[in-house]
Amino acid sequence: MNEHALTVLDFQRALEQVAGHAKSEAGRSAVLSMRPRSDRAWVERELTRVSETEAFLASRSPWSPPEIPNCLGILYRLEVDGSVLEGAELYSVGVSLASGGQLADALDKEPSGAASPNGEGEPFAALAFIRDRLYADPRLEDRIAKTTDASGEILDSASSDLQRIRRQLRGSRNKIVRKLEAFIADLPERVRVADGSVGIRDGRFVVPVRREGRKDVGGIVHDESQTGATLFVEPPMAIGLTNELRGLESEEKREIHRILSEVTQTLRPLHALLIASWEALVDFDSLAARAGAAAGWGAVRPELSGGSQGWSIVEGRHPLLLASSDEAVVPFDLSLDADERILVVSGPNTGGKSVLLKAVGLIASLTQSGVVPPVGEGTTLPVFDSIFADIGDEQSIAESLSTFSAHLTVWKEVAEHAGSDSLVLLDEMGAGTDPAEGAALSRALIERLAEVGATAVVTSHLGALKRLDAPGSGVVNASLQF
Repeated sequence: MNEHALTVLDFQRALEQVAGHAKSEAGRSAVLSMRPRSDRAWVERELTRVSETEAFLASRSPWSPPEIPNCLGILYRLEVDGSVLEGAELYSVGVSLASGGQLADALDKEPSGAASPNGEGEPFAALAFIRDRLYADPRLEDRIAKTTDASGEILDSASSDLQRIRRQLRGSRNKIVRKLEAFIADLPERVRVADGSVGIRDGRFVVPVRREGRKDVGGIVHDESQTGATLFVEPPMAIGLTNELRGLESEEKREIHRILSEVTQTLRPLHALLIASWEALVDFDSLAARAGAAAGWGAVRPELSGGSQGWSIVEGRHPLLLASSDEAVVPFDLSLDADERILVVSGPNTGGKSVLLKAVGLIASLTQSGVVPPVGEGTTLPVFDSIFADIGDEQSIAESLSTFSAHLTVWKEVAEHAGSDSLVLLDEMGAGTDPAEGAALSRALIERLAEVGATAVVTSHLGALKRLDAPGSGVVNASLQF
């Protein structure tokens, strides 16, 4: 598809509106990366999936899609022999695993009176490609939940040995604190610091003492106050106890590493299943975002027609107007018969001609991207193999192009590349130059488009273009009011 056309149509802004309904960053990115495709089977399939997702979500209310953590890179790391996931990474894999199970359960649940959107086949059959890739393992999910939490902290429940070590650690710390508190209480007044308490410096337990009492206390000085009057000393009786504590802490670290290695090793053979399940969750999030946008727009899935059968837009609306306007957006109806290929739209300024052009272009490009556009029931659209658009003032100082020269650059591309399956949208044809010259060039291009059988919607104030609608010309006129 023509990227210039998508730019002037504000296609990416429309996608951002759709992506706002996604629950995950990955789902949002999936929506934003969509582009119009000319594969009719693909478009038909995606529109069916969106419609079924909308029906599925409505049938499961108030259920909502589960969380999707950003863990694809973590899952790929499982392929590397010897790799060990950290606690937080393991937790995100557990969330992905749980989400796969939640979505699988929702898809497996018998629908209450739900039917396929097209009235045929099994309910939500188009979502089978999601369900078939979801992986659920409640026992593994429970194992991860007992191992780590959202902060990445390894839980006592991860193993009985870890629970024992931490119990010993707590006891050892309490023992050191009790002994040091007693030690402080027994210090003579000339050594003791008022309101002094046990502290920690560089991981060692210390007590505050006056500098002049340093020799009476002994031990190791780890710090001093800003004034230098107070020293923080680790007494001799605490050194051995703290060394024992360090041994327990080292034992705790070894046990945590063993646990993480064990759970990672359990996950490793499943990495392909976990990746496929995560990708299925993202695909569903993309579909749910598109379904949410369609529901918000009050949109009805359009039917796809052959280019030679004519086409129509019923209650079409510009998606960006729907997002930004506080007032009701006035819909438009537009129909062209099979022998009507070129629509010349006239009408006053501020009548909405440019908005109409952009709306038509967005409706077509969104549809061919697998998005149900803001249209009503009865809309039938062809699948275009290319879309061209020349809308607004596109003069370029960098390329030394005047406004009219910029239009001619686009027109040249249209004349050379537009064909029978193209949609061409041209705004204010013939403007920006001598009216007679502009009319002649515009007429030549319109006749060229009619000759190759392209579908075009053009706007113009030029009377000469309004007189092209002769019988058999394929050109028809339309008008917009204020």
